[in-house]
Amino acid sequence: MAKIYVASSWKNQYYSDVVNRLREAGHEVYDFRNPPQGTGGFHWSDVDPNYMDWSVYQYREGMKSPRAQQQFSNDIQALEWADTCVLVLPCGRSAHTEAGWLAGKGKRTGVYIPEMQEAELMYMLFDLVTDNLDEVVSFLK
Repeated sequence: MAKIYVASSWKNQYYSDVVNRLREAGHEVYDFRNPPQGTGGFHWSDVDPNYMDWSVYQYREGMKSPRAQQQFSNDIQALEWADTCVLVLPCGRSAHTEAGWLAGKGKRTGVYIPEMQEAELMYMLFDLVTDNLDEVVSFLK
């Protein structure tokens, strides 16, 4: 069975269903919303409630905070551990960075698009692009 990093967004309404479905299929799945270290998922508001008003300098300083460093460590360890990535759309910059990092490491990477988004040429880097969760599960066998 696969060791899967599901890259997505806090706002993604499909994320939990994908994580659950992959686990039901017998895969090990990293859940960034509930990391195994028990720290809970990360939000920039954990560092500063006013993070949306930060300058670039404040952003760089915020990345040095113990909370940001801990979650970054959790995610990097999970990226190293995983042999597969499933990018679940819609999502943002972090998820795309994670999927690209995994694909660049030569790890199997698929994109699940439950609702059509704007076409993206660079998804040709990935091994699968689908709108069908059953196809994702089959891809992982």
